[in-house]
Amino acid sequence: MKKLTIYILSFIIVGLTACKTKTTINQDEAAEVITDYLKANPEYKTARFNFGEIKFNSTNDMFELGKYKSLASKGLVSLSLKEAKKKFLSKDSSYVYQITLTDKASPLVLKQDGDKATVKVVEYVLSDEKPVDFAQVNSSTAKVTVSLKMTTTDFEPFDKDANKNSNFITKTYKLKLSKDEGWKVQK
Repeated sequence: MKKLTIYILSFIIVGLTACKTKTTINQDEAAEVITDYLKANPEYKTARFNFGEIKFNSTNDMFELGKYKSLASKGLVSLSLKEAKKKFLSKDSSYVYQITLTDKASPLVLKQDGDKATVKVVEYVLSDEKPVDFAQVNSSTAKVTVSLKMTTTDFEPFDKDANKNSNFITKTYKLKLSKDEGWKVQK
């Protein structure tokens, strides 16, 4: 009987220590948690993009037309000339194009409103060069600072704020330990 109670007590102690959740986190685990979070909630920068029927004047808007032609060459938009008013020996000719988004552009288009769309111009991904910097605040929370490198998309020429001071951003996330799911980013 005494042996049985000793076996039962040792079984309970071993069971309780085995069920204890891990309350520490290391650099690799923090990077994995942030990577999973960024897959579900990507960081990006957006801009407004005009499409539909757009008029271009030869002297003023040729640079803008070049942006659309670049997108058309990559298959993100289709460009069809609807009307061309070419004035003889004049620089003030005008062209009207019908611009439509293609299926290839759909991963970069976030929202459409009539003849305007909100598109991703820059996406941020976890940098491989700079390590994850983290500090464990207490047994159930940690602060993680990561470097996210900038990756431009094909819509990047439409970014109004084109003066980029750096090709990365630094972001701090707060991690919380959940008994059910483990370490997760707290929103």
